[in-house]
Amino acid sequence: MKFIEGGVCAAKGFKASGVHCGIRKNRTKKDLALIVSEVRGAAAGVYTQNLVQGAPIVVTKAHLEDGMARAIICNSGNANTCNADGVDIANEMCRLVEVATGIPANDVIVASTGVIGQPLSTEPVEKAMPQLVAELSDNGSIEAACAIMTTDTVSKEVAVEFELGGKICHLGGISKGSGMIHPNMATMLAFLTTDAAISSEMLTKALKADVKNSFNMLSVDGDTSTNDTLTIIANGLAGNAPITCENDDYAVFTEALAAVTHTLCRIMAKDGEGATKLIVCHAAGGKTEAIAKTVAKSVICSSLTKAAMFGADANWGRVLCAIGYAGADVDVTKIDVDFVSKAGTVAVCRNGAGVPFSEEIAKTVLLEDEITIEVGLNDGAFEATAWGCDLTYDYVKINGDYRT
Repeated sequence: MKFIEGGVCAAKGFKASGVHCGIRKNRTKKDLALIVSEVRGAAAGVYTQNLVQGAPIVVTKAHLEDGMARAIICNSGNANTCNADGVDIANEMCRLVEVATGIPANDVIVASTGVIGQPLSTEPVEKAMPQLVAELSDNGSIEAACAIMTTDTVSKEVAVEFELGGKICHLGGISKGSGMIHPNMATMLAFLTTDAAISSEMLTKALKADVKNSFNMLSVDGDTSTNDTLTIIANGLAGNAPITCENDDYAVFTEALAAVTHTLCRIMAKDGEGATKLIVCHAAGGKTEAIAKTVAKSVICSSLTKAAMFGADANWGRVLCAIGYAGADVDVTKIDVDFVSKAGTVAVCRNGAGVPFSEEIAKTVLLEDEITIEVGLNDGAFEATAWGCDLTYDYVKINGDYRT
């Protein structure tokens, strides 16, 4: 397996585009994306567990009941959430894709992101549809990635190439997410595509298993969005023998899927609203995987730990505190903590107690833009990784006037 260029267009038979249609006031920002497969493919999705859900989720769930899809349309600038006519709007967006491309509306995945509770008109979408379709390209992944951004500062795309039964396959994705990130069985918005042949049942199984170790281990601010949607379409054009059970090919496919989702997690965490640093917590030596996951995510979700990382303050007591209230079955007298970056490693805690360390060296380690907090639970063989970011002044500035 190797990383390649192309994002959602890396897989055979996929094209994408992104344009400014007018939902967002800033004409320099794209706000409408389209991803299309040459043929209908197996599809799967996972979504927010927030009780308040965007109308596009209702429509997408209905369209994926048969496990098939061929296109994805997504707008930014308006979440189409808490609108009385939201479902009608989402359905209309799918209908507009059908009119412009001939792809049946019920084969279209629809998503929206942006401000909650604001009316959304489909007029801009309808006017932009001819341009959106005309600009579909097998190099259009970056355009689509830019069109789904909200407060993101960088576009997010990744792709890998791998082999199944002698056939070269590809899997790629784009995502958006900078704030309101604390997924539960989903992510902010992420769209994955692959030319591997795999049944919808196995695709669903792979996706649901993957998010437990990828997007569910990602947090920026502890807020679960109303519109979280992660979908994947597999069109089978690579020509491999279809994956219909948990065989060796399935294992390779899930490895490729994890490579894409884990990379997107790192990119999203590092681009958290106002963030200056990617914070990774690796918890090892847990009695169970669940314990290791609980510990890792508690650490990266701790506002005090996040603030300390922003200030390059080796306040390891905040890490221990976060572990202590996580609700995990750990022996606090066995816990070790190290801070790691490309500048080096500094041990700050052994067996639940502080050890002498150089504040100067610790400062140097923590001034880097990617920091790993290594937690040794020393109580078993299980491990887990969680991704987050630091908490800065700019996070409050961004969210203090997000709507206005």
